[in-house]
Amino acid sequence: MRSAPPTTYPGPHRFADEPPRYTVVLMSKRPRVLIVGGGFGGLFCVRRLAKADVDITVLDRSAGHLFQPLLYQCATGKLSIGHISRPLREEFARYPNVTTLLGEAVKLDPTARTVTALRPDETEFTVDYDVLVLAAGMRQSYMGNEQFARWAPGMKTLDDALEIRQRILTAFEIAETLPPGQERMDWLTFAVAGAGPTGVELAGQIREMATKTLAHEFHSIEPEEARVLLFDGGDRVLKTFAPDLSAKAQHSLEKLGVEMHFGVHVTDVRRDGITVTPKDGGAPQDFRARTVLWTAGVEAVPFARHVAEVLGAQTDRAGRIKVEADLTVPGHPEVFVIGDLVGRDNLPGVAENAMQGGLHVAACIRRDLAGKPRKPYRYRDLGSAAYINHGNALIQIGRIRVSGYLGWLAWGLIHIAFLTGVSNRISTVATWLASIARPRRYHRAFMLGASDRPEQRYTYTSRDDEPEQRASQA
Repeated sequence: MRSAPPTTYPGPHRFADEPPRYTVVLMSKRPRVLIVGGGFGGLFCVRRLAKADVDITVLDRSAGHLFQPLLYQCATGKLSIGHISRPLREEFARYPNVTTLLGEAVKLDPTARTVTALRPDETEFTVDYDVLVLAAGMRQSYMGNEQFARWAPGMKTLDDALEIRQRILTAFEIAETLPPGQERMDWLTFAVAGAGPTGVELAGQIREMATKTLAHEFHSIEPEEARVLLFDGGDRVLKTFAPDLSAKAQHSLEKLGVEMHFGVHVTDVRRDGITVTPKDGGAPQDFRARTVLWTAGVEAVPFARHVAEVLGAQTDRAGRIKVEADLTVPGHPEVFVIGDLVGRDNLPGVAENAMQGGLHVAACIRRDLAGKPRKPYRYRDLGSAAYINHGNALIQIGRIRVSGYLGWLAWGLIHIAFLTGVSNRISTVATWLASIARPRRYHRAFMLGASDRPEQRYTYTSRDDEPEQRASQA
């Protein structure tokens, strides 16, 4: 039988730098902290709370921590799944007060303080909490054109990375079987929507694969002839970087052979190509390409939007939740929001913000346990990084700007330092050091799927037709 709703946070709280207003009153029993999401925010929150007098439950839809900044390295064969991910159970095995549950949060009951989650078999279970930490992150946004997802996978999950790897490598394999002509060229053309860090990294990696990794492995085609088209609505790549670094990145991409198209929006994605429309109102233009990759935007996951609605919180267009200075939802000091979902002070959607947010929330909970006032969240910008190609990356930390080979070395050290688990670091360092001598890709295995999985595009027994067409043929 479930106990009565706790009275851990009966009213407004105060901050350390404000006059006393209300005091947070903690109940005598051990508080239950529920963290929804095992990304950087959830991970760092757990680590800081692991030895506190609380019971922690981590609810995650994949039960694993994913190092998202290196997803494109997995998608293009540089790193394996094991290099950039780790089971949460393994990560938290040494903490007796931490429980990991596999499930997707779908419903919040703020009165009973429960979260309902779906198991993979779509049955439900309920988790109680005294403190809720929403660290569920964002998902790929298609700007209201969800139909684009069928032909243009995003880059947010391991499934996305493996699908992109399948599409890229299969495109070259299919082109090898075709005679010279437009159809072969269609398979050797790759379109990337979005010129932010992920889009730039993907575009550079595909060209590098074509010109170096695959250059001497085919007989009928010349992989070097593969075209990579990069589209963006802005006027340059990497708009969050300083203009001089952005210009260097653009020059490097042009040198690699990436074709850039600025000031355009992708207005259609289909089986054999895309349509882009100039922002200035010019005529739409079609581009033929059998592989389209989408990195153009993000939006809040459905559960985050549900939480905002249930709690009466304001959100921005992307679904980020407006929060108080301590990252709590207004009127609900027991509910924290961290990472990409925070809609305050134009905080960036980067790993460092999630990490710092997780540490901040843990500090707030510890201060509550000690009867001390909370402190407001202060984000410290640790800089930005972007990988262009082998031996070439950009680093921007305040006024410090590094590019080229030194930037590449710094990029690798920074990313490896944040990988979870010693084994992950050691194996990734070994792979990365080996790649210094030769820009090889040792993790290029991919699966074609099965005929009974229509969402998997390339199989031996089905075509790229619509599912209903295949059903009618059957």
